Amino acid sequence: MLKKNKESKIAENLKKLKKEHRLSQSDLCKKADLAYHTVAKIENGATPDPRISTIIKLAGALQVPIDELVN
Repeated sequence: MLKKNKESKIAENLKKLKKEHRLSQSDLCKKADLAYHTVAKIENGATPDPRISTIIKLAGALQVPIDELVN
């Protein structure tokens, strides 16, 4: 149950931050050097526990601290 809430929070924060930075999914993928499907799976909750390396890339691309993405 806790894992599902965490998953939802990461997905929710990713969508919010993407919108705030006016980035399309493709733009974010390029900035983060990640595959499109990787970001899509995180955003739609299909990847419940993304790798820390992926989270670091996303946070860097969005120019936010990691905790802002995961909390």
